[in-house]
Order: sequence, then structure tokens, then C-alpha cells
Amino acid sequence: MIDYKLLEALATVVEQGGFERAASRLGLSQSAVSQRIKLLESRIGAPVLLRATPPVATPAGQRLLNHAQQVRLLERDLQQDLPMAGGEEGPARLRVALNADSLATWWAPAVAKFCTEERLLLDLLTDDQEVGLRRMRAGEVAGCVCATSDPVAGARSLRLGNMRYLAVASASLLADHADPARVLERLPAVVFGPDDQLQHRFLLECGYQGEFPHHLCPSSEGFVQMLSAGMGWGMVPQLQIQGQLHSGELREVVPGRHVDVPLYWHYWRHGGRLLEALTRCLERRAPLLLTDGDAA
Repeated sequence: MIDYKLLEALATVVEQGGFERAASRLGLSQSAVSQRIKLLESRIGAPVLLRATPPVATPAGQRLLNHAQQVRLLERDLQQDLPMAGGEEGPARLRVALNADSLATWWAPAVAKFCTEERLLLDLLTDDQEVGLRRMRAGEVAGCVCATSDPVAGARSLRLGNMRYLAVASASLLADHADPARVLERLPAVVFGPDDQLQHRFLLECGYQGEFPHHLCPSSEGFVQMLSAGMGWGMVPQLQIQGQLHSGELREVVPGRHVDVPLYWHYWRHGGRLLEALTRCLERRAPLLLTDGDAA
């Protein structure tokens, strides 16, 4: 049998990004948390953490974290179903990974009412939509929004809709370069991060291959500000820039051409009623907020 105090120590160290903050959250000394991790490793016969900054779960630790996520959700169901001592149940908390563009556009309107009614607190982790599923595999989150349809073992996936991206630049920049080819070939792009392949996909569809000059800007809001300031062109969710498009501040580099990115919600199959209810909420609300585009 797993000692869940030891498992809680592991989960808290990973979630808090270190032993000191985990100790503060658990109300223990840093030494006591370290001893619990060592005892857990002794009992399972394998390391569960790489002592890096921040600490990283090993493959064995990742499996334990997956288990811990599901146990927390199932325990909440038990607290609702059975008379338990200890007073009123506190707010539930879920860790969810999603791409920054979803967080900047449709996510909050989709889940706000649900979180209020269910007294749900969210710990949100941002990743590019192409790689967010790594958080699920690592056991760090109970659910994630990403562009991959195939779920990890023990999880399910739900198609939410498409996020439509437009290649845009400032009106003043495009006025100086009337030919879109000159914009794409000679002016720098703005790229969210090393995993962001949207600009590459757009250029390939336009017949351009290979490397291209680009800025790196890991902020959805900063990304749009850089484009508005005339620092280059970039792929931005249509949902995020409707105002700038309407005012003429930003314009499409190649009008009528876009990239649709499918988004999927991944969640643990045995994650309890709260996770199932959140899934039903997203199933209802997300398609109303996302752009379905031309995909089937």
C-alpha cells in the first residue's frame, strides 16, 4: 500500500517547484519533506525525483503523480457522498495545462460560471498547444488543452473546435511593403517560442521553406503589441485581434489565407465527478467560442 503522506509530499514538491515552498505549503520542515521523499523512494525501490531546480519527476515519479491527481479527485467525491468529520469541504483545486492563446481568448468565458458554481480553483500552466500533452504524461495536471487528438494511457480526449490563426502585421508596415512576398521573405516574424510552428506552416503553405529571421516573444499580449508596433509579422488567433482588425491597426499579410489548429481537451478517465462535469462544461461552451473554420 502507498503511504499517501509520502505521495502528497512528492506531488507538492513538483507542484511548488522546490522543497522549501513545499514545506511551507505542507506545514513541515524542509528536512521532513526531504525525508518523506527518501522514504517513498526506499519503499518503491526507485528514485522519484531528479534533484534539479526545479525538481523533476523521474518516470517512476511521474506514474505516482498520475495516481495522486486521480486520488485527489476521487477523494472529493467520497467527501461529498459520505458523512465525514472535519467541517465543511473546502474549494476543490485542479491543475490544468493549456496554450497561452486559449488562455488569452476563450478559456475564461467558457469556465468562469462553472468554477464559481462548483467553488473550483484552477492552477493553470501554459504550454504551446503542440506540446501540452507532456504535462499529462508527467502526471502534473488533471487535464490539458492541446492540438493532439490521441490521449495518453488512462485518459480520454474531446474535440473542442478549431482556433483560427491569421498572418497579420501593422497597417503601417504593410503600407511600406505592398507585396506580401516582400513581407514574408524580408521582414522578421514574431514567434511565441521554440515549439511554435505556426509561422513555419504558414510559410510552407505560401511556398517558402527553410529558416527565416524572427523575434521570440513568449507572451500572447506582448506578441500582439510587437506586431502593432511594426516589429514584424506573426500568426495570431482571430479571436484575439478582432478589435485591431476592425480598426485597421492590424491587417492580414495574405488576405483570405489562414491556419486552423484543432484543439482537444484531455482528461483522466477515472478523474471523478468534478473532472467529468468540467468536461461537459467545455463540451457545451468551447464550440460556441472557438472558430470552427473549414475542418470537418
